[in-house]
Amino acid sequence: MKNSQKYILLISIHGLIRGKDLELGKDADTGGQTKYVLELAEALSQREEVERVDLMTKLLIDAQVNDDYSQQLETIREKANIVRISGGNDDYIPKEELWDYLDNFADNAIEFLKSQERLPDVIHTHYADAGYVGVRLSHQLGIPLIHTGHSLGRSKRKRLLASGVKKEIIEQRYKMIRRINAEEETLSSAQRVITSTSQEINEQYAQYDYYEPSQMRVIPPGTDVEKFYPPEGNEWDSEVFQSIERFLTNPHKPIILALSRLDQRKNIITLIEAFGQNSELQEEANLVIFAGTRNDVKDLDESLQDIFTDLLLMIDRYDLYGKVAYPKTITLDNIEIMYRLAALSGGVFVNPALTEPFGLTLIEAAASGLPIVATKDGGPIDIIKNCQNGYLIDPLDPQDIGDKILKVIREKAQWQIFAHNGVTKVKEYYTWASHVETYLKVLQPIIDKNERLVRMPTQRRAMLYHNGAIVSSIDQNLLGDRESLGKLMVLIQEKRKNISFCLATGRRLDSALKVLREYDIVQPDVLITSMGTEIYYSQDLIRDTAWTTHINYQWNRQSIATLLSELEGLTLQPKTEQSLYKISYFYDPTIAPKIEDIKRILLQNEQTVNVIFSFGQFLDIIPIRASKGYAVRWFSSQWDIPLNRILTAGGSGGDEDMMLGNTLSVVVANRHQEELSNLSEVEPIYFSHRQFADGIIDGLNHYDFFNLCES
Repeated sequence: MKNSQKYILLISIHGLIRGKDLELGKDADTGGQTKYVLELAEALSQREEVERVDLMTKLLIDAQVNDDYSQQLETIREKANIVRISGGNDDYIPKEELWDYLDNFADNAIEFLKSQERLPDVIHTHYADAGYVGVRLSHQLGIPLIHTGHSLGRSKRKRLLASGVKKEIIEQRYKMIRRINAEEETLSSAQRVITSTSQEINEQYAQYDYYEPSQMRVIPPGTDVEKFYPPEGNEWDSEVFQSIERFLTNPHKPIILALSRLDQRKNIITLIEAFGQNSELQEEANLVIFAGTRNDVKDLDESLQDIFTDLLLMIDRYDLYGKVAYPKTITLDNIEIMYRLAALSGGVFVNPALTEPFGLTLIEAAASGLPIVATKDGGPIDIIKNCQNGYLIDPLDPQDIGDKILKVIREKAQWQIFAHNGVTKVKEYYTWASHVETYLKVLQPIIDKNERLVRMPTQRRAMLYHNGAIVSSIDQNLLGDRESLGKLMVLIQEKRKNISFCLATGRRLDSALKVLREYDIVQPDVLITSMGTEIYYSQDLIRDTAWTTHINYQWNRQSIATLLSELEGLTLQPKTEQSLYKISYFYDPTIAPKIEDIKRILLQNEQTVNVIFSFGQFLDIIPIRASKGYAVRWFSSQWDIPLNRILTAGGSGGDEDMMLGNTLSVVVANRHQEELSNLSEVEPIYFSHRQFADGIIDGLNHYDFFNLCES
């Protein structure tokens, strides 16, 4: 008869793992994952149905690290051990250098397991290197494989490219091809993949060839309810209250709390706007913002200075002095007190981020008895569904944000329900006890072999990343006919694994995202905004900071604005259309100088810039190194997609330079098509007689684009 007591093998190869005094942050490999697997092992060992948990990691015999890591067997607690296996090289080396030793590790691990009284019932691997080993153990020993990625190679590669690291350096330093191949192999073999959020499944794992949604299970990690708990009543006497009191006229009002770093994606400016537009909310509550740590604003990066300046300008615009607090810093200990203080005041925690993969602060707030209002993106959807302790908001709609916050604060009986639900449901869904409860339910049918995964037929891509890309502007291209737009979106979704989808627009990021949501346009892999001056990658909207540094060359925004202020017929567009690297005007052709004359005036005054005229009325001044065309070529180089496998679709003068050169280009039929008439004799530009998204589909067919990219 099969033993009903479970033997679970966890494998986490890299990092300094020991049973006590974890050296978190000692290096890049010893962080959240080492803490996660150790706490998982400890939590599993406390379950009656678990006979034994082994956490297998790399043996380290190295004078540079503590002797603790050279013990082949370390008891963590009853029923839980750390097992250290030699990888042939017992030095402590970074995880990127482990690949050559993983087969040795696997062979030695099999030898160890065969020497035991019985084999594990299941193998649970953590990160790509452990997945590589786990696949070999699983196939050779016939043990089911479970996997948790923690971070994924395809997503990390995009983040690295966005930070300015060249693809050759990425491969040399991070061995990304080996890592991604190991991840694909692990996905092809694992019976289950455990993630923290639905977004990981739908957006990160969906980038992989062996993506199998039925294989995935969401089990959020635990939080420490001993640190985060409801108010005790003495929080008004705390140091953190003193830090906000000096900003506020009536400091004992309910607190609307926001806690994030200075980052455009965190969308704090829109939260201030929502507060400023809602006079009833200002009467009821104070807004308290902790936006990272700063000593001197001048010491911040230029982009962060810009965000902080916008924050101050928004406060000034709505005259919110005495109603908004924004202290310079907060300690980790004081964060815990701040949640309780906000709860004691009858307040609410707000996360208005444009994108939020998980939302740990929401769980911490909930555990502290503080209702939440959060963006309807990613992790918050799951958290509010589970905890029933607040409302989801549209992060681009200030009125919706303000209305939902006011609703929480005003409805006192519902506030109490939300507060109680948060404290109760966090213990149910977001502690290690709840994590392990769900985890064992997922494992049981796998161990019993009565829930086998039926895999869909899958074929690996010819290229490791994407074979081609579609780049389209938004206005006059995608907007205009919802029926043809829907057809194009279905087509793009079908080809998403092989073809990148990119948007290039003159709109700012927030404006572009609002349009995407309003018209159900799929989230692009790359979003080029503000006329090519900003590039964002992937679902997480990772800004390409290397591109920002690149285009800053010879850019003097203030001098340009001062110079053009003297010209008739140029009226600055609203601030919502301006950005650090784009100055936007309404252009009146009846009184304004000709476009060529404006270019000459700028050049004569030593302002070397790009001047872009579009839609017959909009004039944009941007750095000389910036444009939609330059941004597309930067993306082409960064993602290693040849220009002749990139289809660009445009319809106005602002799209011209991205359609020239080696890209395959289609001009859709619309009333501004004449702005691109000078391109009609240029090969291989195709002028479609169809409008809007129908014209893009016509262009794809004209070039036989999808078959071209598969060849």
